[in-house]
Amino acid sequence: MACRTRRLWTDAEKRSICLQTAAPGISVAMVAQRYAVNANLIFNWLRDPQYRPKAGWRSEDADLRLLAVEIVKEGRRVQGLTG
Repeated sequence: MACRTRRLWTDAEKRSICLQTAAPGISVAMVAQRYAVNANLIFNWLRDPQYRPKAGWRSEDADLRLLAVEIVKEGRRVQGLTG
């Protein structure tokens, strides 16, 4: 059986992760996959006013973008998003 360790996220990390969900064309599921967490955890954080993006916030204001990348490893191509 695999031993699981519980990760602890700082308030700043939670805010950063929640902020990324507000970028145009980015879903909570995409952000959750990037950080290897369950999307429900991010939805829980988004319900908390201290973590969710402020009303009227725009991703352009923070120059937030996710860029498509292509990683080639041992002859295999893997595509994904990075920010």
